[in-house]
Amino acid sequence: MFRRMREDIDFIMKMDPAARSRWEVFLTYSGVHAGAFYRIAHKLYQRKWYTVARMISQFARLLTGIEIHPGAVIGKGLFIDHGTGVVIGETAIVGDYVVLYQGVTLGGTGKEKGKRHPTIGNHVLIATGAKVLGSLTVGDYAKIGAGSVVLKSVPPNSTVVGIPGRVVAIDGRRVDELNQVDLPDPVSEMVQMMQDRIEFLERNVALLEAAQTKLRH
Repeated sequence: MFRRMREDIDFIMKMDPAARSRWEVFLTYSGVHAGAFYRIAHKLYQRKWYTVARMISQFARLLTGIEIHPGAVIGKGLFIDHGTGVVIGETAIVGDYVVLYQGVTLGGTGKEKGKRHPTIGNHVLIATGAKVLGSLTVGDYAKIGAGSVVLKSVPPNSTVVGIPGRVVAIDGRRVDELNQVDLPDPVSEMVQMMQDRIEFLERNVALLEAAQTKLRH
């Protein structure tokens, strides 16, 4: 458990510009605390001490605002930034060096049985408020934009935004590891396309009306 905690802290030091020291991360980061409680609860869950494991996870939720089911499988180097409102479901699998921001849900849709939560690959970033729902897979190095709702599997090295989430590209350039600003907005792009089309049609209508006016005179 302590080795995994050190790996989590090392990854946070690498990824978070606000982290000044390992002691600061250890003492003040709720994601580290939630991860430590999870690892204890997960060991008990594997030994079929289900009730005790759930009690520990619920205590951790009260303490940190982060709910990780003890049945979830989580790799090394997890970074839950701020963390309030993060939920990780029972059958979720989270790979190595994953970044989750506040309000992220790795949940189910209520329809599946058995494996009903997502499988998250390595080096995945899931931004603030994103919801990844169902027994789907998010590939390695994928990025999910803030507020997105992902209902289908995501290929590796891709960026997903929107409701429902869809894969988008940003002029072929790589999105910075912690950049949640320069993500395309498919809704605004569609609105702009509609606005351009309306303006085009209005110009054509005006030309037709002007031509009709000349013919009448």
